[in-house]
Amino acid sequence: MSETAAHSNGNSVRVEIFDQTYSLRGTDPEYIEKLAEYVDSKIRAVAEQTSTVDSLRLAVLAALNIADEYHLLKRKYDTVAAEYNRRATDLSGALDEALREERRAG
Repeated sequence: MSETAAHSNGNSVRVEIFDQTYSLRGTDPEYIEKLAEYVDSKIRAVAEQTSTVDSLRLAVLAALNIADEYHLLKRKYDTVAAEYNRRATDLSGALDEALREERRAG
């Protein structure tokens, strides 16, 4: 697997994704390079698993894989966030009850 090449020039970053060079702009060149490396690795993984050589088709299949990863992680995050909020609500209610009992006793 070839590495993704990246060269920074001011706010413009040149990256190579699946043997194509792109000039991208952004405030964090290292982050852009990491994204490009990730996309490159996904496209190459799809290329190894399929017989197509059409780079557009490979890019679309890689994008679908990335979208699947995103939605799985988002679903996990949403589940954890909902549990966190439920626990915070339970603890807030328990704290309110404890404070009410303390006021009654005091």
